[in-house]
Amino acid sequence: MRHAYVTLVTNADYAKGALALVRSLKMTGTAADIVVMHTGGVAASQLVPLAALGAQLVPAELLPTSPAFNERHQRARLHAQAPFTKGNKPAFHTPLDNFVKLRLWQLTQYERVVFIDADAIVIRNIDRLFSYPEFSAAPNVYESLTDFHRLNSGVFVARPSEKTFEAMLAALDRPDAFWPRTDQTFLQSFFPNWHGLPVFFNLLQYVWFNLPALWDWKSVSVIHYQYEKPWETGHPKAGQLAPLIALWRAYHSGEGIPDPDMLENPSVP
Repeated sequence: MRHAYVTLVTNADYAKGALALVRSLKMTGTAADIVVMHTGGVAASQLVPLAALGAQLVPAELLPTSPAFNERHQRARLHAQAPFTKGNKPAFHTPLDNFVKLRLWQLTQYERVVFIDADAIVIRNIDRLFSYPEFSAAPNVYESLTDFHRLNSGVFVARPSEKTFEAMLAALDRPDAFWPRTDQTFLQSFFPNWHGLPVFFNLLQYVWFNLPALWDWKSVSVIHYQYEKPWETGHPKAGQLAPLIALWRAYHSGEGIPDPDMLENPSVP
């Protein structure tokens, strides 16, 4: 049975993120393939380090969505109608690119895949996720426990299928469809009975200071740097997130990577 971890790179910044992610996956000892889907926004030279780490590079085009759909999901219009109020997305964040991750359902050479956003790192082996059903994802919890009803699409388990992919395209671009959080909103609509993963399979960085009681290094498996990115310099929350940023930088450089079980949990008020 063939399995793969899949991520998506759409520009030079996410290529930086993918370098840390791919290195972190390799360090877990996984035998699964690591696939990096990439769009035309990434220069070939920026992908070379990923291939050098053993990642398989797969070109991925934007989905064939209608002009009306594209207009509704332009960055300025989407963010005007559904603004981010909890944190800041970097300027390179392009909403239409997010839907490209749906192309992983076309990777039918694999029985099961685990998608991980390129702004994440894996700090211990998570191969058991390949035994989870489609569609499994962790909840979008980073501010309060009331958010357990919403999924976060930064980590999810899927079963590639061209039939599923075609059904997705039909559902995605129906008349007047508007997905305020792009692929995340769409996937929760397409898979209304999604299976919930434990939060430690996709621990969002804001949990560090908003819900510190949930953060236990002995169980943390995937850290997802939602909103501000660890490769940004001087962002407003850099001080609060300093330990997590330092950890990401260690994985990115490959130097000084600590044992996560030796790290200190955030203080609980």
